Amino acid sequence: MNRTLQILITFLIFISCNKDDINAPTTENENSTFISAIDISSHPEISNSNPTYYDLEGNQNDFLTILKDNGINTIRLRLWVNPSNEHSGFNEVKQFSHTLKTNGFKTWLTLHYSDTWADPAHQETPMQWVGINFTQLKDSVYNYTEKIMTELQPDYIQIGNEINPGFLHPHGHITNNFQQFKELMDTAIVAVRTNNYDTKIIIHFAGIEDSDWFYNQVSVLDYDIIGLSYYPIWHGKSLNNLKTKMQNLSETYNKKIVIAETAYPFTLEWNDWTNNIVGLDEQLILPKYPATPEGQRDFIKQIKTLAKELENGIGFCYWGAELIAWKGNQSTDASAWENQALFDFDNKALPVLREFLSE
Repeated sequence: MNRTLQILITFLIFISCNKDDINAPTTENENSTFISAIDISSHPEISNSNPTYYDLEGNQNDFLTILKDNGINTIRLRLWVNPSNEHSGFNEVKQFSHTLKTNGFKTWLTLHYSDTWADPAHQETPMQWVGINFTQLKDSVYNYTEKIMTELQPDYIQIGNEINPGFLHPHGHITNNFQQFKELMDTAIVAVRTNNYDTKIIIHFAGIEDSDWFYNQVSVLDYDIIGLSYYPIWHGKSLNNLKTKMQNLSETYNKKIVIAETAYPFTLEWNDWTNNIVGLDEQLILPKYPATPEGQRDFIKQIKTLAKELENGIGFCYWGAELIAWKGNQSTDASAWENQALFDFDNKALPVLREFLSE
């Protein structure tokens, strides 16, 4: 190779690399294949109260910067069809998704296909879709999902949230009306695949009991990742059972697997007058994981270790990381989760944040 050609090739490589740096900046967090995620769906609402946050050293810092600096690479957000206010609605989630992507995070959207919370006890069809026939419902699901894919472009997407009994009841009830459940799921999945085949599809089940039955039912669907919720208060206190179940599921169905939701308290104290969900020793895994900052950290450290040790384990997501008592310590309608957030009652980052770094 002559000298002139060498110089030309070197110059072209230099230009290409710099162009990539400008147009598609990446960070160590973004390049990580292990998902270190948190769900901060209420952050846009909480930020309206202008809370001040402090990092692990006690220095005032920006909320998203603290998360990024501690290795969090993916943000999970819920999406409701027509909520009673703008929170968790399309416009808010679109704007926040853009902010997150600008800050270098991947996004993980959990589509509830409801106007409010969807979970094993609630899978209510959005009001604007009530009363239409089944063909029209499938069209609505497709168009809604397509809009999300084209305008929000998530890296991960859940078709439904904790869909143990199905979704979009009564049409999509998994046991009472499996064929329509399958058709609705297929419709949403096609909308995702058609618009971005790189987006990974998660199917999300709450807990580990009956998960074998559930994932056998959905084995006819085209998806990428098994997602499980795991909270000791509801899903048992054995992390060994969790690990065994996850390993069996991922091997049986040849899927990647992620802990889609988990959390643990750093205290049993309260910081407002809203009843907390976890507040008793009997709800904890004792004596190994007490409700202390170190107990919270040790729990998440073990969750991370568990996910990493699985052959198909790809990560975990901490739910309610942002749910400080943002309405003040007298509020009766604010956070039922402030003792499980990733910031203490003075909005200082807790030691558990150190566990989100991927070694």
